[in-house]
Amino acid sequence: MKTRRWFTSSNPVRSHLRIAIAGALVLVAGAMAVVALRPSSAFAAQSASTYNINTLAGKVASLRGTAGLQIRFSAFIEQEAEEESALFTGAITPIHVLTSPLDGHTIVPPNVLVNQDTAAAPQNETAIAVDPNNPNRIVGGANDYVTRTWSCFVGTTPCSALGDAYSGTYYSNNGGSTWCCNSNPNSSYVAITDPSQIGTLVPGVEHLVGGPYDAGGDPSVAFDSQGNVFYAGLGFNRTSPPNTVTVSKGTFDGSGHLSWSAPTFINPTTSPSTLNDKEWIAVDSHAGSPFQDRIYVTWTRFLFSAGTGAYVQSPIFFASSSDGGHTFTAPKSIVGNVLYGQGSRPVVGPDGTLYVFWDGATRLATTDSTWMVKSSDGGATWSKPVAVAPLIDSSPLHDTVFRVNSFPAAAAAPNGDLYATWTTVISGASTAVYSKSTDGGATWSAPTRVFTAGNRTAEGYPVTNPDNTTLSAPSPTGPIEDIFPAASVGADGHVHLGAYRGTVVSPWQTCAAGPPPPEGRINCTTLGNYIHNTRLDYVVSDLSTATTSNVTTQHINTRYGFGGTFFGDYTDMAAGSDSVLHAFWTDSNNEQSVVWWYGLQFVPTVIHQQDVVTGVGP
Repeated sequence: MKTRRWFTSSNPVRSHLRIAIAGALVLVAGAMAVVALRPSSAFAAQSASTYNINTLAGKVASLRGTAGLQIRFSAFIEQEAEEESALFTGAITPIHVLTSPLDGHTIVPPNVLVNQDTAAAPQNETAIAVDPNNPNRIVGGANDYVTRTWSCFVGTTPCSALGDAYSGTYYSNNGGSTWCCNSNPNSSYVAITDPSQIGTLVPGVEHLVGGPYDAGGDPSVAFDSQGNVFYAGLGFNRTSPPNTVTVSKGTFDGSGHLSWSAPTFINPTTSPSTLNDKEWIAVDSHAGSPFQDRIYVTWTRFLFSAGTGAYVQSPIFFASSSDGGHTFTAPKSIVGNVLYGQGSRPVVGPDGTLYVFWDGATRLATTDSTWMVKSSDGGATWSKPVAVAPLIDSSPLHDTVFRVNSFPAAAAAPNGDLYATWTTVISGASTAVYSKSTDGGATWSAPTRVFTAGNRTAEGYPVTNPDNTTLSAPSPTGPIEDIFPAASVGADGHVHLGAYRGTVVSPWQTCAAGPPPPEGRINCTTLGNYIHNTRLDYVVSDLSTATTSNVTTQHINTRYGFGGTFFGDYTDMAAGSDSVLHAFWTDSNNEQSVVWWYGLQFVPTVIHQQDVVTGVGP
């Protein structure tokens, strides 16, 4: 294949790419998880260790090495820190591709495939927003790995070895029936703002779209009252310190085409002792609010010792913009003494009051809690933190291996009532719960289950293993567990809470032997025995009508993509002025043909991969 002409000595992006080739290519995936800090003995236990916090992997190791913590980075960052790349050695013909006859081959209506790539690139971590003036106009965001499939070379290095997690967006002008666009550059592509080539990848953040960072993503999207949309995300390097929170402004032209401004970088830093993670954005789109169209961004600022690399704390920080995202206020901590936190979520009430929820703990706490602070003056001053409820941080769902968290989601009703939802462990099972406040967050109801408890259904048993033993269905099948909840309130006041639910347990055949990752993610040389595998549905509860329904049309197998360890950190839902609810999640029932992946070339091979999918809720 020929070298694309944008890789020339005159192209300023080339030097960044050369650096990326020379460095150890370690990916950084998903949203960071929260760790509650225990007594000071936690630091004593860590004091004998030092960490190279110049790298993303070193920061992750420091956090994991802090005794007594429940907080972690987002799964997105952890995945990016762990991934490996390989260099092209010739086309690979896989011997076995792990799959299951129980899984789908395409997305089945009424669910709609949102990302439009056809080269088996994964997308995950979903965020969605509806234009308050036009319920047919919807924008979604996701981590998009489409550059991992680009079929070009830099010298002898495939472009797919240089691509990483990118900031992906998608839009619909017909209520979510169809979505735009694909990112599919041709040989004349130049790494600048070129929407005809990069589809709706947000320009100006990562290298291959004209930005200064190796990778980006962790999306959040929100509209203002004028029909502008704002995308917040992360930009970071994997083997050097620079990282930032980013905000880009999107505008629609008269034909409904979405284009993005150059990003504004919030808190950009080159300090090894600081890492920004897990941001979220909210915009006050309420007409008549004293802070109408003000933009609010919160995120976790992880701090480490400059000397040893030891984790110190992770407060939630805040910044706002009153000029359409061109500039932001100086970042400030808003959490008081709840300095060990993660997974913040800003929400604007109908009167313009700003609420921020997160998963965190004080220094001597023995458990995490869901916390809340609020500002009645547009972010100038903040209340003291209020503990909504204590929680037990979720562990991976039984018979799965993907990373999880207990980050909250929240929404404000038109009458000012507040709803917060998160997962906690009840009777050994990860369970979605919610609390309600009718007094502006001063007091909260006791946590209540979002869904009725139940047991998994067994499908696909028995199966015969290669060693001629038999795997039968587990008995009892075990409880249904929940993860990654979302919240939305429609204009009609209907309160919707949604989450993945592990409704089904099925056999999954393992790989007994194969090459290491990344090739081993696709190619297995020797099949192993079967194991039990929980599959998911996306389920939505309408609290206003006490009805619950599956939004997914097929069960979701989380074993596909990233070795089964990363299926995103969150899902999202949004309702427009027509009160139609749009749920948005990561799915794996679509098959596509992969050729290039992580610097490796395969003969065209059909695989399941992670895609982002939407459906209309009850």
